[in-house]
Amino acid sequence: MTSGIKARITLRAMEQFVAVAEELHFHRAAARLNMSQPPLTSAIRKLEDDINVTLIERGHRVLGLTPAGKTFLEEAYETLRRAEQAITATQDVAAGRTGLVRLGYVGSSLYGRLPDVIREFRTSHPEVRLELREATTAAQIGALRDGTLDVGVLIPPLVNAEDIEQTHFDSDRLCMALPKDHPLCRRPTLTLADLSDEPFILWPMAEGRGFHLQVIRLCANAGFVPRVTQEAYGMHAVLSLVAVGGGVSIVPESMSGFQGDRISYRSLPGSEAQFNLTLGYRHLPPSAEAFIRTAE
Repeated sequence: MTSGIKARITLRAMEQFVAVAEELHFHRAAARLNMSQPPLTSAIRKLEDDINVTLIERGHRVLGLTPAGKTFLEEAYETLRRAEQAITATQDVAAGRTGLVRLGYVGSSLYGRLPDVIREFRTSHPEVRLELREATTAAQIGALRDGTLDVGVLIPPLVNAEDIEQTHFDSDRLCMALPKDHPLCRRPTLTLADLSDEPFILWPMAEGRGFHLQVIRLCANAGFVPRVTQEAYGMHAVLSLVAVGGGVSIVPESMSGFQGDRISYRSLPGSEAQFNLTLGYRHLPPSAEAFIRTAE
């Protein structure tokens, strides 16, 4: 079959042939297609002329399909089925019902509302594949810019990130974290100033500048500059080092259940200890737009 012949065979012509082949009656087939019989008869004649093959055995009425007609019917079924699949798949992608969402998140967000949002999204969009990646705020911003992430759960304020759209996602607050066997844990109450002489474990400023500065500011308000003796990438790493006695830290209060048998968490009063988490994104595919709607 030449490319010219292919161009003349339309899905509509296949649908008309299928109706005639299944009804074996032009009048009934025309009624089924909501058209009159003469145009249908002409359409089938044109289809046969276009492919230069007789598809229907005729007498005073339709007698049946030729062997070629039977083959064409099977091929028409498959072509129409695939065309319907193509339309459905395209519509599903456009509506965000299928596709991929690459979601980055800071570790502490797993202890807030993020798991519930993920569960709701998986239920409402079961055909969308969700890829999860824990990363610092700075790493997520880089991934959003290079297109390897669609959405990130970030801790603002973001620095030099005017190109990143943000939507409020969750709220949290900071607290103190000490090894469970630390002498200060014997005190019934503890203030941040009590940690002034302790070695601190923090994350690099470059990986979360706003969050890092909030900790420094809290310590400054308590009258000291924290003596940072070790840095770790990610809050789980920070707390793991606290758990083995590497120092103390200031961490999200939502994580206060992490290694609770080895870490003592103490609250920090005041609004200065509060912080927000935002959804950050740039160019959203429809599936990621659906995730944002779920998270709002």
